[in-house]
Amino acid sequence: MKVAIDTNIWISALLSKDGLNREIIRLALQDKIYPQISISLLMEYESVMKRKKIQTLCPLSISEQEELFHAYISTCKWNEIFYLWRPNLKDKDDDFLVELAVASNSKVIITDNKKDLEFSELRFNFEVLTAKEFLGRNKI
Repeated sequence: MKVAIDTNIWISALLSKDGLNREIIRLALQDKIYPQISISLLMEYESVMKRKKIQTLCPLSISEQEELFHAYISTCKWNEIFYLWRPNLKDKDDDFLVELAVASNSKVIITDNKKDLEFSELRFNFEVLTAKEFLGRNKI
């Protein structure tokens, strides 16, 4: 199943040794789900990972973080975004995630912040689910 994984899922997986968000990343690493990525999402992942607060809270060393990140990114399918429209979400910084889901024909956006993604002016053929909702519906 093609999915778009929001940055908050990735960061939460980094900060916790277990949990639902870590399970989402584990499924990607086991090729049980197929994360989609774009240059905008990659840049956001990298930017947030490098924040001092994240580095302080993360139980992994920087080299372990980089190794895990490269392993995760290697499971992702690259997508180029060519649209000239915007979904006009409440939080404009999340527009690119909807664009990625549309461009990649993802079935789901997995996020810990559903409210920012559910009220687009446009309607698309994907669901917005938390990690708990996704794992509850998909016995993978």
